[in-house]
Amino acid sequence: MAHPPDEIIPLFPTPFMRCPGLIPKGLVDGLVAHFSGMALQDNNASANLSHTQMLKPTDSPLLVDVAGLVTPKLGEFGALLFGERMAWAIKEMWVNVLDQGGRQAMHNHANSFISGVLYLTPTHNSSRTVFMKSPGGHDFSFKNDHEGVVTGPYNAEKWISPMPQAGDMALFPSFLMHAVPPNEGERRISLAFNAIPARLDSWGYVVKFSG
Repeated sequence: MAHPPDEIIPLFPTPFMRCPGLIPKGLVDGLVAHFSGMALQDNNASANLSHTQMLKPTDSPLLVDVAGLVTPKLGEFGALLFGERMAWAIKEMWVNVLDQGGRQAMHNHANSFISGVLYLTPTHNSSRTVFMKSPGGHDFSFKNDHEGVVTGPYNAEKWISPMPQAGDMALFPSFLMHAVPPNEGERRISLAFNAIPARLDSWGYVVKFSG
């Protein structure tokens, strides 16, 4: 008698949401023209990376339009994280300008639940966003790492996101570590943001957040 086939079950996967072409070209061009010259804050990790100050959607009609397109997607993604559709708000936004040779060090985003990136210019293959496992935690102390190893979702330490186009958006849980390798191409401009839900309810213990 034949046995049922073996089954591999992916426990507790991490969601990553791609939204190709979410931001129309006219809005992308307006964001680049308005905010690229305002990215005057240096980044400690790289001399060729700069940022704007933290922004709210209400700071510009352009950002109001962005928020109107992004917020429904936050509801969809949030339902994956928390099992319920609820109201979400963008907490803060900022524009990154990454010139040739610039990079973004590994980091995650504190005090938020969903983080996202809107790509506003073409991205060189070298500077696609890379996501990685947290450097501490639950891995075995020994590794099997040599030229014959086949890398898959259960043993990989990093994942390189697909090549984005201008107007694309990516959403991911804010705890997820990520980085941008050195940019070997033209100037790369993106708009990053963090988002929070209106509230979380754990059997009557309710925590409310304000954006």
